[in-house]
Amino acid sequence: MPELFGPRQTVLVTCREELEFMGKTKEIHNIITVAWHMPVSQSPLLYAIAIGKTRASYEIINKSKGFVVNFIPFELKEAALTCGKLSGRHHDKFAEAKLTMEESNHIDCPKIKEAIGYLECHVIEEIEAGDHVIFVGEVTHEQFKGERPRLFHCGGSEFKTTK
Repeated sequence: MPELFGPRQTVLVTCREELEFMGKTKEIHNIITVAWHMPVSQSPLLYAIAIGKTRASYEIINKSKGFVVNFIPFELKEAALTCGKLSGRHHDKFAEAKLTMEESNHIDCPKIKEAIGYLECHVIEEIEAGDHVIFVGEVTHEQFKGERPRLFHCGGSEFKTTK
């Protein structure tokens, strides 16, 4: 049945917060690869992402109440795979995926310089959905840097694009 769900546009969601890990508190700048996302309202502009409850990004977004949806071009597929395989608790995903961190305009959260567009979001609602939580974010800032072929996940490590 999951074959019916794809391919889905893949985005990289960034977030930041201090987390306690092994008795120490450290600030984590995390990236999670997400295929389950969508706009849910035009007025106000709201965007939803689904994050697994066991993920570091779930804990970070739940605590910080902010995230950035980074729309990425097809050529960043290796970065998407890297960010989807590594844990943000143990790895600097920006460094390991060779991505450049920039500060967001309106929320305390990093964004990815190489992205073709961004949605900076402040969490206004969390919805329990089985083994995931749907974070609904109000878009506080958006930017589109220009069209390039986007990344679509087909399953496993297979990706396609639109062009």
